[in-house]
Amino acid sequence: MIDWLTSVYVESPLTWWTTFVVGMAVVLLVLLERLIPYTKGQRLLREGLLSDFFWYAIVQNYVLGLVIFGALAYVDEYTTIARWTAIRELPIVGQLLIFLVLHDFYIYWFHRFQHSSKRFWRIHEAHHSTKDVDWLSGTRSHSLEILINQTIEFAPIVLWASPEVAVLKGCVDAVWGMYIHSNIDVRSGVFQYVINGPEMHRWHHATDDDAHNKNYSTKLAIWDWIFGTAYLPSRRKPAGFGLGVKFPRNYFKQHVYAFRKFEDEGNNTAAKSGS
Repeated sequence: MIDWLTSVYVESPLTWWTTFVVGMAVVLLVLLERLIPYTKGQRLLREGLLSDFFWYAIVQNYVLGLVIFGALAYVDEYTTIARWTAIRELPIVGQLLIFLVLHDFYIYWFHRFQHSSKRFWRIHEAHHSTKDVDWLSGTRSHSLEILINQTIEFAPIVLWASPEVAVLKGCVDAVWGMYIHSNIDVRSGVFQYVINGPEMHRWHHATDDDAHNKNYSTKLAIWDWIFGTAYLPSRRKPAGFGLGVKFPRNYFKQHVYAFRKFEDEGNNTAAKSGS
């Protein structure tokens, strides 16, 4: 089954098409950030952009992909868990929708838990450290956070779904992650009660005190509205973004910083864990 997945992921035209879609999304989002910016004057070549692109988006994603799929190959080879075919027998679109909704529900609660746990906040704070939230900001996430979430995300897909689903969901994840962080002035009206976008998610990264512990949703904003964590003021924009405290700029230092002693931080990052 893993060999089947590999053939689809590496050799199939589907991979090339999804790569093309992600590339076109990057071009479109960067263009829209210039034409209709949410935060005017935000720089294209912001601080940390090259590090986010090279170390997080390329190197880290590639290495963790090898680790995760290697572990799943081991599970597939030495267990019978992948023999459950109920989901695999459904149409591809149906399989994709199932995993999009289920994973989005999971990530809402795990994301919310990270903001309430001082230990798990440590592997999430890097994601909030950029002061200029844009299309690439979503890639800045500690490797342990990605390892946890993408293992939980892709394990059931790889083991129980058609291999095309992993490719398609990876594409949706990439495009949606760039979109909700993008510096685009979007007004989606009633759709924002169901589908998440930058108008809500940028508030999640805001330094404003009243925006803390709000807007945890990724693709479906409906979770925030149902569970009482939605925040969308209509007459103002965030005062700023980031942690509000000093944070390492270097990729490796950002990783190591997550393991500092708790007594060393005083009232710094822990006080901003709801930002």
